[in-house]
This record gives sequence, structure tokens and C-alpha cells, in this order.
Amino acid sequence: MDIRIQKTKKNIINSFIELRSKKAIEKITIKELCEKAEINKSTFYSHYSDIYDLSDSLENELLNSIISDLPDTYKAITEPEEFTRRLALSLTSHNSLLKILFSGNRSGLFIVKLNNTLKSLIFKKYPEYKDDFKINTMLSFLIYGGYYAYSDNYMNGESEVIELISQISKITFDTLLL
Repeated sequence: MDIRIQKTKKNIINSFIELRSKKAIEKITIKELCEKAEINKSTFYSHYSDIYDLSDSLENELLNSIISDLPDTYKAITEPEEFTRRLALSLTSHNSLLKILFSGNRSGLFIVKLNNTLKSLIFKKYPEYKDDFKINTMLSFLIYGGYYAYSDNYMNGESEVIELISQISKITFDTLLL
């Protein structure tokens, strides 16, 4: 990609993140973003169809980055304790951007996207579990439960919370598989 295009996109993204950290996505105008990024509207529209397209693109990049921290997603079934630990550590390392991009009325989107993506990856490895009610429920519990337990409690000590959530995941999965 041309270096000028890369710089322009980076400038658009940085300007958007700065604006998004201060206000809801519905309050950000293309005009305001373009002024901040020092570009014209046609330049913006050559990269994104609207502000939501830009936001969705950044959200998906962040989701992919988190997923890349979990190279063995299928371990959610074979090693739920380790999977949960790695997921929480990845959330920790991406926490500030998560809070910016998935704030306000977009706050619930992240966990839904994460759940759907992780399950899709897990079921590629274990297609026989795709329609298994217990496994699906346990995976939702690991993903949603781990995320919300971490989000609500990390300020009490990240390491301790991550370890506790990991232990709960192992105990719960072990109990299911008995």
C-alpha cells in the first residue's frame, strides 16, 4: 500500500479514536473527523462509507487482535482453564481500546462478536460439538461469564481475578464432562 494512503488511514483512525474517547459515535460527524484528521470528505469516503463503517472496521481489527492472542481457541473445550486465562490476559492488554470503541450503545456488541467468532473457530476444530447443547452452553458461560466477571472485578487485582475465573472455568467444565 502507498505510504501516503497508510498515513492518511492512520490519521483518520487516530482522529476517530481521539474523538470517540470523548463522545458517543452518534455525536461524531464526518466533517468534524475530517477537520481533525486534516483531510477532505472525499478522502474519508474513499476509505469508508460512513462513520459506522470506520467504527466497525476498527472493532473487527481489535477483535482479530484479541483472537490472535488465542492461537489455540479450540482449547476452550480441552483446556478451559488455560483458554480463560489467555482470554482475560488478552482483554487486559486491549482494555483501553475496548473501552473506547465499545462504549455507549455499542458496549454489548463486543461480547456478542467475540462469542460468535470464538464458537465458529472452536467448531471448525470440533464440528461434532456444534449442535451439542451442553458444550454450547458451557462455551457461552466461559466467554460471556469470563468476560463480565473480569470486566466487573479486574480493579481488585487482575492476576487474582484471572486466576479465580480460570479455576471456575476448569471446575465447571470438569463437572459437565463427568
